Amino acid sequence: MRTTKQLSITLPNNMAEALKERVASGAYASESEVIRDGLRALFSQEEAVERWLRTEVVNSVEAMRADPSRAISAEDMRAYLSGLRAKYDDENGS
Repeated sequence: MRTTKQLSITLPNNMAEALKERVASGAYASESEVIRDGLRALFSQEEAVERWLRTEVVNSVEAMRADPSRAISAEDMRAYLSGLRAKYDDENGS
């Protein structure tokens, strides 16, 4: 029984060229291998986001529900983030 399925895909020119360059460089044996590796990376990223949502985000929401006094306003958060951005820009010469 076959464990693969042949597909026909259409890519923008820049993606098609990047795919061919990876094969030509020897980094991959075939265009299919590049696509498989890219899909594995996508699936891994999606799983990591899902884990983060189910653990960190859910835990944070539950903690806020349990103690709403921990919350800060959107305005305060924007000010905090602006301060972080200014500090980053100062440190990096931006």
